[in-house]
Amino acid sequence: MGGLLHLLVTSFLLYFSRAEATSAVGVNYGQLGNNLPLPPDAVRLIKSRLSAGSVKLYDANPQILRALSNTGLEVCTMVPNELIANISADQALADRWVGSNIVPFYPVTRIRHVLVGNEILSDPNNRWFWLKLVSAMRRVQKALKKNQIRNVKVGTSMAIDTLELSSVYPPSNGSFRSDISGSVMKPMLQFLSETKSYLYFDPYPYFHWAKDPEKINLDYALLESKSIRYTDPGTGLVYTNLFDQMVDSMVFAMEKLGYPNIRILMAETGWPSSGDYDQIGANIYNAATYNRNLVKKLKARPPVGTPARPGQAMQGFIFALFNENQKPGPTTERHFGLLYPNGSRVYEIDLSGKAPSSGYELLPAPTNNKPYKGRIWCVVAPGSNNRTALEAALTHSCSQGNGTCEAIRPGKACHEPDSVLSHVSYGFSSYWAQFRKSGASCFFNGLATQTIKDPSHGSCKFPSVTL
Repeated sequence: MGGLLHLLVTSFLLYFSRAEATSAVGVNYGQLGNNLPLPPDAVRLIKSRLSAGSVKLYDANPQILRALSNTGLEVCTMVPNELIANISADQALADRWVGSNIVPFYPVTRIRHVLVGNEILSDPNNRWFWLKLVSAMRRVQKALKKNQIRNVKVGTSMAIDTLELSSVYPPSNGSFRSDISGSVMKPMLQFLSETKSYLYFDPYPYFHWAKDPEKINLDYALLESKSIRYTDPGTGLVYTNLFDQMVDSMVFAMEKLGYPNIRILMAETGWPSSGDYDQIGANIYNAATYNRNLVKKLKARPPVGTPARPGQAMQGFIFALFNENQKPGPTTERHFGLLYPNGSRVYEIDLSGKAPSSGYELLPAPTNNKPYKGRIWCVVAPGSNNRTALEAALTHSCSQGNGTCEAIRPGKACHEPDSVLSHVSYGFSSYWAQFRKSGASCFFNGLATQTIKDPSHGSCKFPSVTL
């Protein structure tokens, strides 16, 4: 009887230690900022402010890997996109990369994942080396094995756009895009199955909701819904949040290729805490709500999984550690951080899942959950006083499109006042008005900002965007 009891207790402990190991919540540590803390300080913040269990990097930065040594944090590193093609054709290069970027730090730095590239299947400009991706993954795996490193998983991160556009509704329709399904995903899934690795997925309910806020309920996207149910007509599975729908779309896509059991690890997910007038739902309330609910879901005991995989523990990394002021693109891109660069919290969150939600601070009410209606201009941001940078940005703006800066030429309506700030603001507004629909943002390397205050004066009318 004593032996049976010992066996039961041991099995119980093994189950929960294994579940704990596979459901840690981590944070993505990006470095696109000129005001970020040094790696040792950042690592201390990861542990003391966030209580994270793991960290994902976008490279194999040696200073960060050293700072992570002996911390107990599990680590995910990355092979840069630009090395994939060469590594795919050269085992010696893969051996050198592992020898330089993994071996010197392992195992005192608990490296557990190596991603080969970041969302390269989302970039049609990289189409020429999509077919090289799996070969590169195999060479990195072989290099790890040569160094007797056997408990590090190799994969690559992928976004929802690796699926056909209709795949989320319903999830059972999930299927990989035809341009990668047989040529890339089939051999990749074979590799992940052979090595017992993960499909590393970057689900962002925020972007999915923001594209169609009239159709998708916000609380459903925030994992906050108490009453909304979506039943998949193909399976009868019932969904209560958009996150589960996105994850299960990947599950069904893998099933269709003959790989129903590969685990999914959330390599990135998050919600922005701030955005421009044309970016709805980006606020502290929504960001805190989504990320806190995600932590609660991933840390639930027993694990809850998803409708297609009930009870299966999941691991995830929240994007991102800091607000990164040099990230390109819309303002939301620079406001996914859980911390400000000075180390203070954007909002309270505990990635260990131990903090009671009732103990969190009162959050400011959201003010931009519905689309803004009106005109917006793009002008020089307050504090942007680097004349050289402003003049370079103006030259770029004026060299694009048709007549972008015609109105600020001598003798034209917007030449006066003849100042750099006035001319650059006009150039920004004109450029953005012409090219916003094709993806241009009001950023200009941090020199610009949106405003709803019309900068027009006299007979000079600044171009605007109307929402």
